[in-house]
Amino acid sequence: MSAFVEEISEGHATVDGVDMYWRSTGQGGTPLVLVHGGFGVADTFGGLPDQLAQRRRVVSVELQGHGRTPDVDRSFSFEAFGDDLAALVDELGLGQVDLMGYSLGAGACLRAAIQHPGSVRRLVVVSGPCRRDGWLPDVLASMAQVGSVGFEFVKHTPVFGAYAAVAPDVDAFPALMDKTGELLRRPYDWSEEVRALSVPTMLVYGDADSVAIAHAAEFYGLLGGGLRDAGWDGSQRPASRLAVLPGRTHYDVLQAPELAATVAPFLT
Repeated sequence: MSAFVEEISEGHATVDGVDMYWRSTGQGGTPLVLVHGGFGVADTFGGLPDQLAQRRRVVSVELQGHGRTPDVDRSFSFEAFGDDLAALVDELGLGQVDLMGYSLGAGACLRAAIQHPGSVRRLVVVSGPCRRDGWLPDVLASMAQVGSVGFEFVKHTPVFGAYAAVAPDVDAFPALMDKTGELLRRPYDWSEEVRALSVPTMLVYGDADSVAIAHAAEFYGLLGGGLRDAGWDGSQRPASRLAVLPGRTHYDVLQAPELAATVAPFLT
């Protein structure tokens, strides 16, 4: 089916002082913006953009300091990432969009929906919590160690290889590690903002994810899900949805063949 997908364009757009990279595939429909996880690049999603671009335009982006988007003199924050995404949507003239983010990118997309609800039609959160302690304790312990001190190990991994293949300044990766570590250690709890969120949202996790499944259920409850029976005709089902993919972890959930089939009906 990917033979029917048309590669439209790619480029950079300066928003909030950040020269953000974007790549667009497909055409028509409500545009879908895809946002990678920490240390990721647009290619993080593999073949997913083509799978989702059969009937719509899909725009993969790279956040500040990631991939082809140069870093600037600004600390990382989910709130700033959310503003950047909304500004990019405006700069590209996309109108109202759907957002789908993974891990760190899920937090960026969630903040964009909270801060700019008029710009977002539907939201898909993949492997991301709505408060920091939604991550499992051992994951939080690992986050405490993220920083340039670990660069000697990371530079031999595929994560760095993907970054080095496209980054304008390969030597900036240690700084990316430090900024990401600072972000990951910063406390946050968006529960009440999620409770007030009007954007229909789908949550997707692996059943062995880095986010606690109990937190995923709580997150879903804040969105109005799982609070009452949907009724024999389904008329009382919530606008939001929850999916747990069997046999998947935080690190391979994007490679799950069923991911596209899971989110596509929600988005269409």
